[in-house]
Amino acid sequence: MDNIDGVSRYRIRGLAIWGFRDQQHCVDYLFDGHQVKTGCLVAMNAEKVLKAERDPALFALLNEAEIKYADGISIVRSIRRKYASARVSRVAGADLWEGIMARAGQEGTPVFLIGGKPAVLEQTAAKLRASWNVAIVGCRDGYFTEDEKPALFSRIRESGAAIVTVAMGSPRQEKIMGECLRYYPNALYMGVGGTYDVFTGHVKRAPLIWRNMGLEWLYRLVSQPGRICRQFKLLRFVGYYVSGRL
Repeated sequence: MDNIDGVSRYRIRGLAIWGFRDQQHCVDYLFDGHQVKTGCLVAMNAEKVLKAERDPALFALLNEAEIKYADGISIVRSIRRKYASARVSRVAGADLWEGIMARAGQEGTPVFLIGGKPAVLEQTAAKLRASWNVAIVGCRDGYFTEDEKPALFSRIRESGAAIVTVAMGSPRQEKIMGECLRYYPNALYMGVGGTYDVFTGHVKRAPLIWRNMGLEWLYRLVSQPGRICRQFKLLRFVGYYVSGRL
């Protein structure tokens, strides 16, 4: 375990995960006064750890990400099991994104949005402006080709964005973030998955009581039985937890 700038780093299956005490701790750290941190901000859960173990390129990408936080309750419990003195809480990516957007609005921080369907992206930008007066300096839906990436990266750089949020699902969003960071390193890049859909009401999230009990995964399974195959794959992580091979 390492402690840098007041945030502990814990290693789970070879990946360093930052142990924030709560969401506010994370937001305060990222903004560090009025200067937003730069680099890639990645949500970590058991599924992503297991994917990385079978995909060396993804593992390298996650390993290089500057800030990895515990989005999944399985990661939080694993850290607490491996490090008895750990002070770490789950920071749900959707909630963290809203917290970051609220602070961005307060600070006048320029934000660029990537991903989602065109209509959802437009609604997201409109709601961010209405809710927190967020300075949206650019948007691009998730339907672009490899050949269109250079033009997109140029747009982001020219916009002067300090925060870029990417809603494209993992690992595609992490790859886009890593590529754009190399082209324009002066921003914080955050992967947000399906957060725009939740924020605009197109997808229903688990009720707060389920989230507080760390059972959001179960709510998703009950709501979407087709996810059962994905859940079975997580048994390998359960094995790591039980055997202490974390």
